[in-house]
Amino acid sequence: QMQLVESGGGLVQTGGSLRLSCAASGRTFSSYAMGWFRQAPGKEREFVSAIMWSGDSTYFTDSVKGRFTISRDNAKNTVYLQMNSLKPEDTAVYYCAADCQSPLRRYTGGYYGRRSSYDCWGQGTQVTVSS
Repeated sequence: QMQLVESGGGLVQTGGSLRLSCAASGRTFSSYAMGWFRQAPGKEREFVSAIMWSGDSTYFTDSVKGRFTISRDNAKNTVYLQMNSLKPEDTAVYYCAADCQSPLRRYTGGYYGRRSSYDCWGQGTQVTVSS
């Protein structure tokens, strides 16, 4: 079993930055691809970013490319989402996820953008961007 706990959310002005953290426990963290999703009120949960278990491949949804970066520190069992140049439309609850059922696998990029590819989820952290 893997437990995921997000932190780092908060209120920020348009153009500001936040760094979200997701701390994992219970499994060998370095064996699993990790992802970030977000959900705004009244909307579906959508893919934001993902990183391969090996750390050598990253993926981003088009709306955040050039503004967000994803990284992982296996020694700390933590994945990060650095969010820069934030916009009001980035306001959402951000969720950390792990592909817990596919350790050490390498699928095509589209796989990591699908919510159904992830089996372990955190509780979410609120990000609010004021205009």
